Amino acid sequence: MQFGGRGCSSGAGYSLAMLYFSHPACLEHDPRQGLPGHPEQPERLRAIEAALAERDWLGWERRQAPRASEEELALVHPREHVERIRDLCRAGGGPIDLDTFAGETSYEAALRAAGGACEMVRELLGGGAEVGFSAGRPPGHHAEPERAMGFCLFDNVAVAAAVAIAELGLERVFILDWDVHHGNGTAEIFRRRDDVLFASVHQGGIFPGTGARDDTGSGPGEGYTINLPVPAGSEEDLWLALLEDEILPAAAEFRPQLVLISAGFDAHRDDPLAECRLEAGSFARLASLVRGAASDWEAPVGAVLEGGYSLPALAESVLATIAALGGNR
Repeated sequence: MQFGGRGCSSGAGYSLAMLYFSHPACLEHDPRQGLPGHPEQPERLRAIEAALAERDWLGWERRQAPRASEEELALVHPREHVERIRDLCRAGGGPIDLDTFAGETSYEAALRAAGGACEMVRELLGGGAEVGFSAGRPPGHHAEPERAMGFCLFDNVAVAAAVAIAELGLERVFILDWDVHHGNGTAEIFRRRDDVLFASVHQGGIFPGTGARDDTGSGPGEGYTINLPVPAGSEEDLWLALLEDEILPAAAEFRPQLVLISAGFDAHRDDPLAECRLEAGSFARLASLVRGAASDWEAPVGAVLEGGYSLPALAESVLATIAALGGNR
């Protein structure tokens, strides 16, 4: 890869606030209204926030997520897609595909999920925070430019990265996706761009069926996508090795000005939708490695919630990740 450009321009340091973004509207999106038994349910967020509340939020400051504007969404999604989701919800909602449902309240939830990620980035780059975590739902990393899928309506982390570049003047953003399912939407959105380095570790051979190792991007973006599929049963040692030996060296060459994590927790051994064998502490170790590297690059770090469907495992893993990002304070 040939990476260029100037160094970090954010001026972000590690002496400020740790910010957690969410919004009550994110609890109102419930795919079980149209798809009974759906695993992406409001209890996910409730479990996370109950665990954090028991630990006094680990010293993090809570912020309400604003709505993303349709102009912000349009940085990565055609307006027709945004309007299609908006109009479906206004009409009472309905299934989008066999896995994805939008109800009457889902558009508001999706705006808050994307808006929380964008506001987190503004605080990180404006010097108002050292680290951030945006716990919105529905999740986002499967949403392709013109297609909602995989429980996702809009690609929250991609919108936030695009805002950082288009509105806040960054030249290089690094997105690490450690959800057990490949972040096909984020990969597709940035496929032909060289200002976003996208890296994904995911279980191969499961939904959505993308993310082959030889897919490294296209055109101007060739070499700026890193896909690292792992086999079922993969444990912490492999995930950490891929991060240390392949992803972080490439990111160091890229010299990002902002690091975003698509933080899914469905690689946990107890998750019902995949077959990897990470523990809550594994996510803490991944987060610590990323934060340490980002500190060397003088780049702030923000995480955006994706998957994780065992409620106890999800809550424990998010708690461990937030503690690690905050320096275990």
